[in-house]
Amino acid sequence: MAEESNPIKDHLFEYIKKSDTIPKLISEKKFDVIINEIVENCYDKVISMGEKEEAIGILATGILHYLLTNALLNSQRKIEYQGIELDIVIPDTKTLEKDSKMTLLIIIPKSSDKKIIHKKISQLKKIQPVKENIWIVLSEQLQLDCKSFTLSKENNTFSKIIFEIAQFSNVGTSNKFKILRI
Repeated sequence: MAEESNPIKDHLFEYIKKSDTIPKLISEKKFDVIINEIVENCYDKVISMGEKEEAIGILATGILHYLLTNALLNSQRKIEYQGIELDIVIPDTKTLEKDSKMTLLIIIPKSSDKKIIHKKISQLKKIQPVKENIWIVLSEQLQLDCKSFTLSKENNTFSKIIFEIAQFSNVGTSNKFKILRI
């Protein structure tokens, strides 16, 4: 399924391509600094390009796709599994079927409506019984019963997500992820 062009994603990748610092930060594995730099330099423009939650969702998805690839972390993105659309699965749905404790689901709802978010979490709990392995990326802080990260200019907890993903992956025994040495 080819992804169609999106002005927010285009802006993000254009910024990354023109950046002098991001390649160096990638080589130094400073993913939190990269996220902070992108948020600092792209957030306002991205917000002006569409409805806030959707714009933040697209930005978060683009950043995660880029950084997961550069962090060499196995993941599947934007797939359907048992009739449920999954934003990001780490490492993959095969692992989810075999051992849900070793699989992380990250959802990026393009909404801050608690009902919509709770519905999505309920769907995911049907395929991922380990509640701690369902993470959510939001445009504003909300009290939810799963781990959440906020992508915003003020309380940006999203910058820690790659390290937390790496720590999650490093706990596993089928360990191909030691590359980050966290």
